[in-house]
Amino acid sequence: MLARVLEPEVMDTPEEARDYDAMDHAAVNRAFAADFLAAWNRRNFILDVGTGTAQIPIELCRQDPDPEVVAVDLADEMLTLARRNVERAGLGHRIQLAKVDAKGIIYHPGAFAAVISNSIVHHIPEPAGCFAQMHAACAVGGTIFVRDLLRPADRAELDRLVTLYAGDANDHQRALFAASLHAALTLDEVRELVGRLGYGPQTVSQTSDRHWTWSAVRE
Repeated sequence: MLARVLEPEVMDTPEEARDYDAMDHAAVNRAFAADFLAAWNRRNFILDVGTGTAQIPIELCRQDPDPEVVAVDLADEMLTLARRNVERAGLGHRIQLAKVDAKGIIYHPGAFAAVISNSIVHHIPEPAGCFAQMHAACAVGGTIFVRDLLRPADRAELDRLVTLYAGDANDHQRALFAASLHAALTLDEVRELVGRLGYGPQTVSQTSDRHWTWSAVRE
């Protein structure tokens, strides 16, 4: 198994934000939104942790008329593009944006009926605190739905995934994807971390050749 190699926690340069936003995440975002909506108990409000440029909340709101989302990120440049994307989509009345650190969520415990996150965990050097924050922010009985990249077993598999999913991207985008895969967690690592919060290993599963998903009811 490849050792975990950390990448920068905050992607906060204009180039990083632009390249991230320009990458083709459409299929992944559609799948995330559809899978969350299938698990969601239909209770608002939803907290999106590490929203990036707000592509996930925008896709949620396109797929379903009900979600109301508070979308947070720590990167100013990401939030700048997120505001533009939300405004362009005409969804400012359903999506609120705020600068918040995933390791220190400022909202009252249990403030949200659902907590979601896509691809923020691999940015966090010590993910245990991030999982604990998401658990605390969700109301008892609420929906927790977290998806992230899965660290490949070896360099050959990492290179295969980069070629398959970022072969047409520019050099910087391919490097970002490769670094993210190298910084990702394994299934066993995720299961161990959520187990500390009282969740069983069955709540974490591999959901594609490059993703794991933690889907649970907040206990």
